Amino acid sequence: MREGTHALDAAHVRIREEAAGRERAETLGWENAQLLRMLIQGVTDYAIFMLDKDGQVSTWNPGAERIKGYTAAEIIGSPYTRFYTPEDVAAGEPQRALAAAAREGKYEKEGWRVRKDGQRFWAHIVLDAIYDEKGDLAGYAKVTRDITERRQAQIDLQEAREALFQSQKMEAVGQLTAGIAHDFNNMLAGVIGSLDLLRTRIKAGRYEEADRYVETAVASAERAAALTARLLAFGRRQPLDVKTVDVNGVVTSMQELLGRTVGERIAIVLNLDPDLPPTETDAHQFENAILNLAINARDAMAEGGTLTLTTHMTERVPGAWAGAANGPFVTLDVEDTGHGMPPEILSKAFDPFFTTKPLGQGTGLGLSMIYGFAKQTRGHLIMTSEVDKGTKVSLHLPPSSGAAEAASPSPPPRTRTQGRNGETVLVVEDDPLVRMLVLDVVRELGYHALSAEDGIAAMAVLQGGARVDLMVSDIGLPGGLNGRQLAESVRVLRPDTPILFITGYAASATREGFLGPGMDMMVKPFTVDALSAKIRALMPR
Repeated sequence: MREGTHALDAAHVRIREEAAGRERAETLGWENAQLLRMLIQGVTDYAIFMLDKDGQVSTWNPGAERIKGYTAAEIIGSPYTRFYTPEDVAAGEPQRALAAAAREGKYEKEGWRVRKDGQRFWAHIVLDAIYDEKGDLAGYAKVTRDITERRQAQIDLQEAREALFQSQKMEAVGQLTAGIAHDFNNMLAGVIGSLDLLRTRIKAGRYEEADRYVETAVASAERAAALTARLLAFGRRQPLDVKTVDVNGVVTSMQELLGRTVGERIAIVLNLDPDLPPTETDAHQFENAILNLAINARDAMAEGGTLTLTTHMTERVPGAWAGAANGPFVTLDVEDTGHGMPPEILSKAFDPFFTTKPLGQGTGLGLSMIYGFAKQTRGHLIMTSEVDKGTKVSLHLPPSSGAAEAASPSPPPRTRTQGRNGETVLVVEDDPLVRMLVLDVVRELGYHALSAEDGIAAMAVLQGGARVDLMVSDIGLPGGLNGRQLAESVRVLRPDTPILFITGYAASATREGFLGPGMDMMVKPFTVDALSAKIRALMPR
């Protein structure tokens, strides 16, 4: 009997304890709910409110009233679309937001929202789906923050950065302009002065001095052409004539030229790997790169020193830029024993137009040209330097599996023995002086010549049934039909007609992927002999 009483008492105790636990839990839950309500009501920097599952506002905190301008009495029960701009409402943005939150559980975005007074503000919004105990959608919790000031600060910062960039760009353009003006004025002085003296000598009948002034004018013009090539190479807009090139052969053939360039006080040492494979590159641009590096080395060794050119293979290049080949590379190191560069100068060496020479005495394009050339050939360029110990520039180029081409023989002298069967050349060029010169070359070779100043006029000639055995065309033509488009039309009308492109600048005029069968390209300026050789080579036999 006593044992039954004890068991009953224990059960009563457990019941009382469980009831007390539930009461404490309910009290704690109510207190937590009160604390949460106090927290939400105390937040004024964020609009925190609830939506029912249809998007109607069901709760409202002081932050929402401050940001959006509505009191709780004014907005509860209203659709939340009221906060969207008319254009967003018309585009269905509010419905997409609810659907995305219901599907993904959360929706987050930034965009324009509208206050009660019609003022717009830039908002960051988060929309969370709320589910009941059964897992059914009960509504949404929405948090909105006014970040208009932050967005404006970002816009102001971006505008300040753009203004700084524009200022730096104009400074760079000023450096470039001063350097180019200095170089071109010297070159023009050589051309104009030589031609003036040539005209004077011819009038006086002193023909024995003519060759001297002609050679001076040509040399100055060729220097101007080289400067233009550096500008185009810097922007990677120079059409490359990529061939298989023997690097050792090029370096060896330039040894005498480099000696004259750097002077007697600088010794030139060649360390060439006899097993070096050929590379795929533009031989002319490669020679220009070597010459520019030699000139930089000469300027760094005013008191004399040693210029060492070394060739070898490099398996990998650390930090190669995107688009470069993976390796291995055919490498040319050009190393001097000059004054070197401190780190702050070395870090700017490849920057556009950067130069340590006095204003007007350098364009800052030497290393930039080599940089652009290396990138255009899928190679890489690395420079190391130490003050008072010298500088080394390593040019890495992709190897070729083919045999290097032999040097091209000098073009034969022009004759009039070619055009014996009425062969006709159509010259399409918008510059009247260049067109006149090309037409003169064509006629001197003995061919008939037709001319057109743009693609439309050229098409009229072709559609008129005139005989055309070869077309010589500029790439950049006015009138809406450029040289490449003209060539495509010619291929439809006369598929077998060879085409020679001549160009001073064309962003897309790289040989690979641009030239089709029976096509070739020359970059202005070119010599008359080179043009004659191209015309003869392309003319059908």
